Amino acid sequence: MDDELIVEQNEKQHPDYQKEIVNIIKKTRSPKVLADKLSEYHESDIANTLELLEKDERIKLYHALGIETLSTVLEYTEDISKYFGEISVKGKIGILSNLESDTAAEYLDTLSENERKILIDLMDDESKRDIELISSFDDDQIGSKMSTDFIVIKEEVTIKKAMKEVVSQASDVDNILTIYVVDENDEYSGAIYLKDLIRARESNNLDDLIISSYPYVYAEENIDDCIEDLKQYQEDSIPVLDSNNKIIGIITLSSLVEVVDEEFGEDYAKLAGLTNEEDLREPLLDSIRKRLPWLIILLGFGMVVSSVVGVFEPIITQLAILMCFQSLILDMSGNVGTQSLAVTIRVLMDENLSGLEKFKFVFKEGRIGFLNGLILGITSFIFIGLYLHFIKNMMVSNAFIVSLCICLALIISMTLSSIMGTVIPIFFKKINMDPAVVSGPLITTINDLVAVVTYYGLATLFLINAK
Repeated sequence: MDDELIVEQNEKQHPDYQKEIVNIIKKTRSPKVLADKLSEYHESDIANTLELLEKDERIKLYHALGIETLSTVLEYTEDISKYFGEISVKGKIGILSNLESDTAAEYLDTLSENERKILIDLMDDESKRDIELISSFDDDQIGSKMSTDFIVIKEEVTIKKAMKEVVSQASDVDNILTIYVVDENDEYSGAIYLKDLIRARESNNLDDLIISSYPYVYAEENIDDCIEDLKQYQEDSIPVLDSNNKIIGIITLSSLVEVVDEEFGEDYAKLAGLTNEEDLREPLLDSIRKRLPWLIILLGFGMVVSSVVGVFEPIITQLAILMCFQSLILDMSGNVGTQSLAVTIRVLMDENLSGLEKFKFVFKEGRIGFLNGLILGITSFIFIGLYLHFIKNMMVSNAFIVSLCICLALIISMTLSSIMGTVIPIFFKKINMDPAVVSGPLITTINDLVAVVTYYGLATLFLINAK
């Protein structure tokens, strides 16, 4: 009974909006009534229900919501193109004109050249100009992610006139929390927070409200180069300037989150040796072409590792139990190497790191690898020794010599792997190669080589005499 009460309370505290919205759409016939009922729900919740509806139900919803609301709903979907094919050309034009310019440009880039040209030609001049501006930048430039939706005022105006300008522009702009200021030449001067402008007296001077040190970026800057600067400023939006220091757009907080997510997604794919992040829609042959070159290279390295194992064949034939724990050593060294690589890629995004800071970072990662190896090594020494003695019926001395060998191999290989996972990407960064692309597969193979040599080398030293 108590469990039922808890479930009931949770349902009251966290209602299932998607289920409610779906029921409303299915049961309501009148477009006007449907729009009135859905006005009580957030556009994000409506967007989450689209995939739960049949095509005819979605079309009914499109007509009921109207262009402005539908545009906002589609902004919250992960893939606008998934639903755009169900909308008329006239509807598409209206939605594209209402969408954030960067979102509209992103969708248009997915279309064929002919479709794209038809839609752009039918759009109003302002929307067309904004989309063409954003599309003029490469995908890796910050200008391709900006929005042209912002408020700008002149720095010489009075507080009263500034407020009038804000009110006048706010009707067509969503991003109103920060107001950007330009001089008589339309060059960027700084920013004013809306709350400060509202609180100001008419007798105050506008100059006193302008934050001249407010951050900005240039549209042609590479995303990789400025992403760290963008992240450290906790602002709702940051202005984007052209080469003449004039504001042509802004990077909003939501765009910044998207950019960071994309960058980490790309880095994650690169760590696996891929050129880009794959998705479900990518053709099979394209995925194979991305992966196969690295796999061929790694096959060669793998043969080297296997050859090294062959060098230690005499001790393996004398003490076959060693093969049981080889994967343990390889896996643990690979894991710590990958951890160090992931942290190093993150650290290397800071272009201002000095040589001393890099050295300290390598030393820190080495210590982390050593201490983790020490803890895991001692644990394996105890449990593997007991396992070999009681389960495998080895003599106590021989069992714990084998477990000591494994313990030392873990400590040494994990320490060296942590250092390798840090030094290798730093080296590739130094010679202007992308460390995320080159380092991942290479470090995995090198760590295997280090682990094999360490493990069987120690076994040769300790166990031949012990047997």
